[in-house]
Amino acid sequence: MVTESVFTWGAPPLKFGPGAAEEIGFELAQLGVRSALVVTDTGVAATGFPARVASAIESAGVTVAVYDGVRVEPTDVSFAQAVSFAAQQDWQAFVAVGGGSVIDTAKAMNLMTSHPADVLDYVNKPIGKGMAPPGPLKPLIAVPTTAGTGAESTPVCVLDLLSLHVKAGISHPRLRPSLAVVDPLATLSMPPEVTAASGMDVLCHALESYTARPYDTFAKKKAEERVPYCGSNPISDVWTEKTLSLLSKAFRRSVLNGNDLKARTDMMLAATMAGMGFGNAGVHIPHACAYPIAGRVRDYRPAGYPQDEPMVPHGQSVSLTAPAAFRFTFPTDPERHVHAARLLDAATADAEPNPREKLPAVLTALMRDIGIPNGIGAVGYTEQDIPALVDGTLKQQRLLNVAPRQVTGDAICEIFQESLSNW
Repeated sequence: MVTESVFTWGAPPLKFGPGAAEEIGFELAQLGVRSALVVTDTGVAATGFPARVASAIESAGVTVAVYDGVRVEPTDVSFAQAVSFAAQQDWQAFVAVGGGSVIDTAKAMNLMTSHPADVLDYVNKPIGKGMAPPGPLKPLIAVPTTAGTGAESTPVCVLDLLSLHVKAGISHPRLRPSLAVVDPLATLSMPPEVTAASGMDVLCHALESYTARPYDTFAKKKAEERVPYCGSNPISDVWTEKTLSLLSKAFRRSVLNGNDLKARTDMMLAATMAGMGFGNAGVHIPHACAYPIAGRVRDYRPAGYPQDEPMVPHGQSVSLTAPAAFRFTFPTDPERHVHAARLLDAATADAEPNPREKLPAVLTALMRDIGIPNGIGAVGYTEQDIPALVDGTLKQQRLLNVAPRQVTGDAICEIFQESLSNW
């Protein structure tokens, strides 16, 4: 096999800092935009922050409206509703104000109003057709209100396909926002449970991209065959290592005291930097396992989130199998796994004598401290559910192909067995 010698790396322009959101109107005017749709959800809307963003946009002479119907953990149905709303007027730009669910929904609204098609036409193979957008999209400014998904940096959006009981993704460089406006003041109202779950998403983004299969071990691709997730590479590694250093100091503090602006700022930096890393390198096993964990939920209703229906927040779902997943990937690069553990928590890593257990030990110590559920058993799954979870995970080949070693059904089964409880 002729292996790859080229990797690609991309990220949107970034405006960062307290008060950055006040300048969005200026940015839209610079693009020549005359009308923009602000996209958010009811929970974020209740904070008043999206209304302030809309006011700032209007003050720049841009016609603006607000759509607050985004569903937390979006589905194909909620995407369709959002796209239908957006299609009622020919908006020249979109402004997403919210967490990953909001930003992902805005990406879908932009994609499917610019180039209408069935959502499964764009969903990645083998679940969908994996069709590429046939042309450019409109400007999208992403304003994250959680330090979590890094969606403001990435070319991916994720949805729950209700009829298939699985989550899936749409990925293409054209989905990447035109500008990321990251304002730490937007996160001050986040409940501790949301802060914890969102932060675990940041952490898994960093660790998965850092341990991903190296870009130069993939088969050589033609220019038109290149995909957003190209494997670990030297540029993504820089962002990942800085992310882990920021998390080591800020994560527990941000959960303990939501008004700690320094911790909130560092968590927002970490989320954006992790997005710049994994948005190019990719994520693998924990995220692949997370999709059926979230998609097949029965009765679990997490504190700090809407209680009207069961859900496993994305940040929780990716974290539940992480200790076992990194135990599985350890042999591919022991030094890298140990280094990641020490960047995150040197004291706990050094206290664990078994090198293979250092990163799992660091993760479980953190998860216990911030209140993450103790494994998939704590969100309602039993050993009898594992075959269905394995089946759902194996559908995520776009992610599993980024893992640093071959992932079989038996390996995934063992990871879920180990993850019934993590401590």
